[in-house]
Amino acid sequence: MTQIPEIGYLRLKQIVGDNKSIPAIIPISKTSWWEGIKQGKYPKGIKLGPRITVWKVEDIRALIEKGEMK
Repeated sequence: MTQIPEIGYLRLKQIVGDNKSIPAIIPISKTSWWEGIKQGKYPKGIKLGPRITVWKVEDIRALIEKGEMK
């Protein structure tokens, strides 16, 4: 698994990877990630701007610990 910080925020490409240089923490597509948020399966992000959303590292760690990534 990719090393993630203890605290802070992650951008979407850090969570699902970018198929180039950033490996996925949770190996799903961006579309599946957004659909999972709509269904309440994945945590909601925090909007920093019109095109910038981040997620708390603590929320991503909790999701991984639950094992509900698929």
